[in-house]
Amino acid sequence: METAKRGAVDGLEQSPAKRNKTSNENRSENPTKSNLDQELTRLPDFEFMSVRAKNNQLEILDQSKLPNEEIWLPASTPKQMYEHIQQLRVRGAPLIGCCAALTLALTATQNSENSENSGKLRIHAEYLKSARPTAVNLGYACDLMASIPDPSAQNLISKALEIRDNEIRMCDSMSNFGASLVSDGDGILTHCNTGSLATFGVGTALGVIRAAHRAGKKIHVYVDETRPLLQGGRLTTYELQKEGIPYTLICDNMAGVLMAKGKIQRVFVGADRIATNGDFANKIGTYTVAVLAKHHNIPFHTVAPVSTVDFNCHTGSNIPIEQRSSKEVMGAFGVSWAPSSAQVYNPAFDVTPIELVSSVILDSGIHTPDMIKDGSLFKLKEI
Repeated sequence: METAKRGAVDGLEQSPAKRNKTSNENRSENPTKSNLDQELTRLPDFEFMSVRAKNNQLEILDQSKLPNEEIWLPASTPKQMYEHIQQLRVRGAPLIGCCAALTLALTATQNSENSENSGKLRIHAEYLKSARPTAVNLGYACDLMASIPDPSAQNLISKALEIRDNEIRMCDSMSNFGASLVSDGDGILTHCNTGSLATFGVGTALGVIRAAHRAGKKIHVYVDETRPLLQGGRLTTYELQKEGIPYTLICDNMAGVLMAKGKIQRVFVGADRIATNGDFANKIGTYTVAVLAKHHNIPFHTVAPVSTVDFNCHTGSNIPIEQRSSKEVMGAFGVSWAPSSAQVYNPAFDVTPIELVSSVILDSGIHTPDMIKDGSLFKLKEI
């Protein structure tokens, strides 16, 4: 596939459902057996906001170049996908899990023997899992793919598409649950990017905001720029602009002033890993927002699919936190503002304890701290 590059990102305002064009639309009503066999061993064509497939090849939209450029990059091999995930060209816990699964499935179409697929599949799955250790969705998706007993191309493609479609359904469910908490006239603060650039669906926290807006509620969104890589300033504002949702971009250290002035009535953020006690890891700066919200008696919610709950992790202290390059803090966009010898601390995530959380909003429903204390998250493992 050719790599496209344009100054403005055309078409991203369309909903994921409208942009999802699978090869089902092009199939004949009476396909021959050879056509069916070919379809079962090839990735069907589709197109979402930040991921697309065509002619059995996968591409991702380079989010590090947004909002000014649209650059689609090949992502059909584990090495390509690993680098894209690590460099945040593709990001968002639900999205990178799905993307890893699709790449693993696509790799299997290059091999004809299941025994060969099985060995390589496990190696590639462990490799991709290491790209971002905090995001549990990535490990969850890779483990699901690696555990398939008969790793034929057909079975792997089917499982990868199932993971993708489940994430879409979960986005819709959690968004509707969260939107039920929003009142007309609310000012909402959000952190990082949690929309269709971070998922295959409408998003997590930003999905809640979308659902409330589409329900006719008059809301105003305050967007943390989200240092050091500005996912809020670059990506969330971009999605809100396309959706026509009123917003104001702020520096991360301005949230407290707005809370004190009564401008913010509710906070919605995403999550990269949720412990069974309700502690959760999210983009660095989330913990600070939670502390501010608690001080000002503002409801604070995390929104994520059940696939973000780590049933083997029972407290936030056990969540591994990725440390990133010092260069991300020392400068940006080709400009350096710190001495080259400066010592830098740059964790990608922080952990917010359940004591600061009003509710954990999942596709299974709204879980309050009391419900979580009674084991509501851990019980989801049995579903």
